[in-house]
Amino acid sequence: MQSIWATGRYSSRPFFTVNLADAGELKGFLRKHGLKADKSLGQHFLCAPEIVKAIVNAAGDYSGCLEVGPGPGILTSFLAKKAKSMSAVEFDSRMVKLLADSAPTCKVIVGDALRVDLSEILSELPEPRALVSNMPYYITGPLLARFSDVRSQLTTLVLMMQKEVGDKIVAEPKNRERGSLSVNIQSMFKVEFVIKAPGEAFMPPPKVDSVVLKLTPRNETFTDAFYKVVKAGHMQPRKTLLNNIGSTFRKERAEVFDVLKSVGILETARGFELDEAKWVELSESIMKLGWV
Repeated sequence: MQSIWATGRYSSRPFFTVNLADAGELKGFLRKHGLKADKSLGQHFLCAPEIVKAIVNAAGDYSGCLEVGPGPGILTSFLAKKAKSMSAVEFDSRMVKLLADSAPTCKVIVGDALRVDLSEILSELPEPRALVSNMPYYITGPLLARFSDVRSQLTTLVLMMQKEVGDKIVAEPKNRERGSLSVNIQSMFKVEFVIKAPGEAFMPPPKVDSVVLKLTPRNETFTDAFYKVVKAGHMQPRKTLLNNIGSTFRKERAEVFDVLKSVGILETARGFELDEAKWVELSESIMKLGWV
């Protein structure tokens, strides 16, 4: 992990010499530095002032801020202005020079967000802390897992992701978009929709739309059994809980039927229909039987 402070001839320049949320100014800024988005890294630069404003506002009040995947600093300059201290993890070393220009007070850590020690980075920032990320589509799942692991160090997370993933995360019981990802993320965070980001809000535009969600860590804790049962219940979404749980834990149909009946779940129920309370009841019953 390489740590680079934004120092030198850029450090004395004031914020907002350019407004990178404006498409024209972003193009000029990239041209000035001789850089284009690298599609192999999933780079799509946000250039929509109303979306940038919504993200910065959703992050709320914080003293420390960590941005993952800042790119040329479109969000970074606005986020850093609100922070007493700010760090950013960026995989593309080409961006260091640009970030020194657009957000000179931000500490830039060149590294892979899936490998760097996020907990250590956050511990060096003052509380309360916010984490902001425009997550590359191809590593959204692993990044969500990493961010979830450090949620105790955070007050707020503001995350941009592919709309399809966002729809699953916010899906409520009885919504067929609901799956294990929905239950797991909602068990760890209060989830709020912030704003939609259509493909044309980016440069170059991706083929899919994105959404921004605000995640506020919850204080509740859940057992390992809870997450294992949730995973089992959604193993094959088109199948009933009766079938999924029976095949996962290798139990006879009659045994699973009795467990479901004991917590008031119909034998025809599917995973997406259950709310969090029912998953807790079901996992506790299965745990008592020693299946998990």
